[in-house]
Amino acid sequence: MSKSSINSAPEFLAGQVLIAMPQMQDPRFERAVVYLCAHSADGAMGLVVNRLIDTFQFTDLLDQLNIPATPACQHIRVHFGGPVETGRGFVLHSSDYELDGTLKVDSQFALTATIDVLKDIAKGAGPRRNLLALGYAGWGPGQLDTEMRDNVWLTAPADEELLFAGDIAHTWEKALARLHIDLSLLSSDAGHA
Repeated sequence: MSKSSINSAPEFLAGQVLIAMPQMQDPRFERAVVYLCAHSADGAMGLVVNRLIDTFQFTDLLDQLNIPATPACQHIRVHFGGPVETGRGFVLHSSDYELDGTLKVDSQFALTATIDVLKDIAKGAGPRRNLLALGYAGWGPGQLDTEMRDNVWLTAPADEELLFAGDIAHTWEKALARLHIDLSLLSSDAGHA
């Protein structure tokens, strides 16, 4: 492999969070923090971790699926994971839990999109930490890479405190603070912070 092909290889960001820049034009992603579950030359997939669906509860979902609700279900909120396939559910969770079909993103986090994970969560036997989302954010081949070059997103490492925080109203600010960024100094010009 030549040196030039190594230097031109894209940097894949699965396991990182995307933080929307203040000038984000798409209202679905304004002040959004998106955990990237997958990113390759074929595209990217992630879940918005700081938007709730206030009109729909976890117990509503369980009722629709004929899964008995238990007291363990009462505190679980449903997130807006993104604008793609909004009727489909995804559970982002700690890596201590795995089923057939679980996507292990890295050593800390995994993604499961089966009814079995919902049943286990309802029984209190699911992953130690989890986030239930309807829909996802998706990018076609090269699309996220272009948005990164256009200064639409910042990236930061993900951790449980950021992804599974109880107070999601300040997740965007917390993500930016981890980068030690002063919002007043951010520029909309590509290549400038």
